[in-house]
Amino acid sequence: MPHRRFTVLVVDDTALFRQRIIRLLNDQHIHLIFQARNFEEAISCIQNATVNLVLLDISMPGKSGIQLLKLIKSRYAAIKVWIISNHADEYYKQVCISAGADHFFDKSLDFEEIEHKLRTIGNEMQTTEIAK
Repeated sequence: MPHRRFTVLVVDDTALFRQRIIRLLNDQHIHLIFQARNFEEAISCIQNATVNLVLLDISMPGKSGIQLLKLIKSRYAAIKVWIISNHADEYYKQVCISAGADHFFDKSLDFEEIEHKLRTIGNEMQTTEIAK
């Protein structure tokens, strides 16, 4: 039986930020990475691929990341969602956590913590691969 690969979807309308996150993921040997610029692209990806983790910004053109978070958690409850946003005040954090976000990061201040969490995922994947 083939083992299941860990996949990440990065949803942010800023290409530079997506590239930065993708570099971090690649450094952690997570190579099944999808990216989307908005709600519609993200939903299309989720419907057409197995996604384990969504790294999601709140502000995007069209529908917001909060709307996407709510949809993911209502239809695809197994997908983990990390909010990574510049809207890091307590109001947005509470809204996102209440809607089911697994983590909430301030895009400007918490990048080292994001790196640490991604490193943890990378290490867990390597340990799983070695055990097989």
